[in-house]
Order: sequence, then C-alpha cells, then structure tokens
Amino acid sequence: MILVEDNQKPINYIYTYSYHEDEFSLCQLEMRSLFGFDTKSSKLESPIQIDPSRSPFIKERIGVLFEADSLDELERQVANLPIIKQTFKVLFILISDQPKKQKVVIEERRAIERKIGVQLKGEVDLREPERLFAITKVNERWIFGDLIISEAIWLKHQKKPHNYSTALSTRVARAVVNIAVPFPKGIKVIDPCCGIGTVLIEALSMGIDIIGSDLNPLILSGTRENIAYFGFSTIVTKGDIRNVTDHFDVAIIDMPYNLCSVLAPEEQLEMLRSARKFAKRVVVVTVEAIDHLIGATGFKIIDRCVAKKSMFSREVIVCE
Repeated sequence: MILVEDNQKPINYIYTYSYHEDEFSLCQLEMRSLFGFDTKSSKLESPIQIDPSRSPFIKERIGVLFEADSLDELERQVANLPIIKQTFKVLFILISDQPKKQKVVIEERRAIERKIGVQLKGEVDLREPERLFAITKVNERWIFGDLIISEAIWLKHQKKPHNYSTALSTRVARAVVNIAVPFPKGIKVIDPCCGIGTVLIEALSMGIDIIGSDLNPLILSGTRENIAYFGFSTIVTKGDIRNVTDHFDVAIIDMPYNLCSVLAPEEQLEMLRSARKFAKRVVVVTVEAIDHLIGATGFKIIDRCVAKKSMFSREVIVCE
C-alpha cells in the first residue's frame, strides 16, 4: 500500500493576503522582505516556504501539488494520488481579485470540492481533519495542494497583563519583526528600546533569538511579566542603547517619541551611531523624519514603508 506522506514536496506556494488600506505599504515591505518582491494582488506565488502564521496579513498558504488547464484534467491527476494516511478535508479557496469571469460562485465551489474530494483515497473528516487540501483557480489555471490556514497569533498577544499607550500594535510589531528578520535561523537580535515588550513577544513567538533592554526601569517588571504570561523567556535588562557592547545581526529600534521621551536630534544621532557599532542591520520605527541622521551614521537606507493608523503614521526604515 502506497501512502501520501506529509513531506511530499510542493512545486510552488500560493499565499493569499488580506489587509486594510492603511496597512498596504507595511504589507508590501513585509512581502519584499520575505519573498524578494511585492504585489498588489491578493495572492503571491513563490517557491519560498513561509509559515503563514508568521505574517499578520497572510490568510492561507497552498503548497501546490498539481496544476492543470481544466478541472477535468486536475481531477485525473488527483485520482492518481496514493492513499492518504491522515483524515482530510477539501476546501475551495477563492482568490478575491481574480477577473470576474474567472470567479466561481459558492454553489459551484461546493460541487468542485465534492468532485475532487471523491477522487482522494482515504478517510474524510469534515469537522476535525488532520490534513487540509485546497482547490483554487488562478489565471485560468486549476490548482490542487496542501492547505495551511494562518493563525492570528498577534491577536492573542493583545491580551497581555501590561500595555503602554504609545507601543506598537501587536499586528504592526509582528510585521516589523518579519521585515527585520525574514529568515531567523542563526540570527541574533536586540530590541534596545523594548518598552513593554511588544516586539520581543512577537519575535519570541516566531522562535527568534532576541533580547531586550530599556532605559526606563519602571516598565521592565511589566515587560518581563508580559513575556512570561505567554510562556516565553529572554533576557530583559535596564540599559542605555549607547552602552550596548555585544554584537548583533539585527537591531529593531522603535524610537521614543511620547511626551515624556522627547529626544533632541543629537540624542537620536547618538542612538543611531551606537546601533551602527553593534548591529549589521537596523530597522528603525519613527514618527519623525530622520533620514539625515541615518545618513550621518554611515547606514544606507535599503527599503522603507509607512505604517498608518487613521491620521497617525510611522515610518519603518530598513538600514544596513
């Protein structure tokens, strides 16, 4: 008996996206960081495999197993699959921005799920399947593959014991971490202005090797409690960014900007110069224009975006 294994290699991946118009620029920068290019479409195709739950904007990932010019041809390909050892379910995934003539109405989608599903050899479980399969239509191509649905991990992290009014939202923080550390293996990261720990928590939840520090001793107990609340642990110390002596691959710096932390340009320049000494790559989040300060440190701006929320906006600047 031949079984379909979990590690059957897809020939490509399709990612579906959803975001608010205010998040467009941030989402595009995250795409460029993870995949090397961006798209205005609600789907992105790439040979790169990314856990869809890493991104706050990715809805699903389809690991493409078969492509066909017609549904009948796809049906024949699927029928040749060996027995599936897990319980499974088949879902039709609608790509929202496909041309109107290519869109498949809901009644037809259910019929297609059944048509393809009956060709699969194994046990169907519509309630709690161990494996999901997707059918979709992209640019006149019919596609079948493994389906992974994104989990909104960032949403769970909103419910932490301590919050800070000017902290990044968990959704923005998660995107910033992906921009800073698209491929985490072997990468050492610091957040030297970690505040209440929003960036730290998102990074730790993705398995990233990150530590934090902050000059304000009053918030650090709350930072540590927030991290522990979600079952994570890392080093969080009281410290000035200008006194960091260890070396890191990446630094994520959310520049202080509230009424209690107004920094003169000279102080901002000192912070960036310090980061230049201890990090190869820096992602700066700022509400002020600081291009001239970044240039004065010797850093080069390699990419950027604007993260908006209503009338409020921050710049996310990638420097190397």
